[in-house]
Amino acid sequence: QVQLVESGGGLVQPGGSLRLSCVASGRSLSDYAMGWFRQAPGKDREFVCGISRSSESTLYENFAKGRFTISRDNAKNTVYLQMNSLKPEDTAVFYCAAASDFWLHEIAPREADYDYWGQGIQVTVSS
Repeated sequence: QVQLVESGGGLVQPGGSLRLSCVASGRSLSDYAMGWFRQAPGKDREFVCGISRSSESTLYENFAKGRFTISRDNAKNTVYLQMNSLKPEDTAVFYCAAASDFWLHEIAPREADYDYWGQGIQVTVSS
């Protein structure tokens, strides 16, 4: 079993940047495909992006393409989400998640694929 803890959230002005981190403990992060999700007030949780165990494959939801970058450092048991050009509509609680039983270069594209979740961290984009 793996435990996930997010950090790096907060308040940022429109157009600004944030980098979220998700540190895993209990198991090696290299065993899991990883993903970031978000949930805005009054909305369902949605997929933001995912990365394979090897880092060779990544997948982004349309709203994240060109602005967000997912990466991982398996040696540090950490996955990152770099967010640039942030917009007020990016305001949400962001979650990292780990998916078991995926091949080395495979993405986990669906929420149902993920077995373990962090507690979430607030990102607020406002002037």
